[in-house]
Amino acid sequence: MTKIIHANLRNKKGDSRFVSREHLDKIGETAVYYGFMPIKSPVISKTDLEIARGFVEADYVDDQTELHSHLPLHVEEKIALIRAYSERNMDSLPQPVMLYLKDPGRGSTKKTEDRRYADLEIIGVSGSIAEALLIQTSRAILAEEGYRHIAVEINSLGDKDSMARFARELSAYYRKNINTMSPECRQLFKRDPFKLLSSSEESCLELNKLAPRSMDFLPEASRRHLEEVLEYLETLKIPYIINNSLIGNRSYCSETIFTIVNTDPANKKSKDSRILALGVSWNNLGKHVGIKRDISGVGLSILIKGRVTGLRKPIGKVKRPIAAFVQLGMESKLLSLKVIESLRQVKIPLHFSLAKDRLGAQVSSMDKLHTPYVIVIGKKEAVERTAIVRRTDTYSQDIVPLADLPNYMKKAEKKYFGK
Repeated sequence: MTKIIHANLRNKKGDSRFVSREHLDKIGETAVYYGFMPIKSPVISKTDLEIARGFVEADYVDDQTELHSHLPLHVEEKIALIRAYSERNMDSLPQPVMLYLKDPGRGSTKKTEDRRYADLEIIGVSGSIAEALLIQTSRAILAEEGYRHIAVEINSLGDKDSMARFARELSAYYRKNINTMSPECRQLFKRDPFKLLSSSEESCLELNKLAPRSMDFLPEASRRHLEEVLEYLETLKIPYIINNSLIGNRSYCSETIFTIVNTDPANKKSKDSRILALGVSWNNLGKHVGIKRDISGVGLSILIKGRVTGLRKPIGKVKRPIAAFVQLGMESKLLSLKVIESLRQVKIPLHFSLAKDRLGAQVSSMDKLHTPYVIVIGKKEAVERTAIVRRTDTYSQDIVPLADLPNYMKKAEKKYFGK
């Protein structure tokens, strides 16, 4: 069984500033900084593969370029991960559980030209911060590998009922226009209307311009969820477009599905895929593994070949958090990822629980860490673009402009450790 090592439980002898980690590489430090826990990829059992057979028919997303490739979603690995989540009692850990897996699942029989670099999974959360965390973390990882021109393509599938309404309307639209379809479109429609919707064939693209969209059928909760995800992207200044043809596997995918694409003009001259990462929200899998309550999550696969040497080198420790970050209110939460990234750039290790909204829940998750500083951004601070930085031993505090926060914390770290 993989050992799960908490930040406050073990550290290297002789230096309390570092924390031991297993199953981690150099690039994984970025994922750990954003709160992900490195674990060994679970073994995919024969039972997992048997369960996955019922989902494999549409278990991919089309790369709608001249490559015409299918990008697999690997449902068998999600099934194995959910089983591991149950068997290792991860539900007893503080929720959500955020996992970094540097290697693909072991035991898959799929033969694909998979370019997976790493996987990020967030289990046990339904809020929009999950997608925002995945996108921001993968954005930082991609930047380390030299991918600095990116955008997000995103769609929302809604819930089970809205997806069923969308499927009916889409089929009706295609039947109404069947006489205008090319032979290729007709064949795809006979197989599955959604295959026609995601097709990159020129004749199909023209037909799909007026096709119903899944977002036209979203319930209010799903619409609000998508709007919040887009707000995070706007705050982070990440370009995005709505891609109505992103569908995924309707048997277990729900709510948002998104890709991170390479927008560097130089990429058009190469044969590299346009899609750098693929993320989906999922549910409806727990009961297939024998878990009574359903488990939902959001996962992302980074689909690149490493460019920079040394980033996959194994490491055994990371810096212990020197500060806990607390956010209060939606305004501060929207700013949080931008602030956290600015502190990551100057290597100030933090502890935070962005998936928790209540102050008490955030405080309880950081109590055992005994960090010397707490950084607080509430509604007032979000408006004024400031942060409260408090010493936990003396309770003295300063109000610091966000633009000055990285330098302030760098000086505070040196002062605390006597350097």
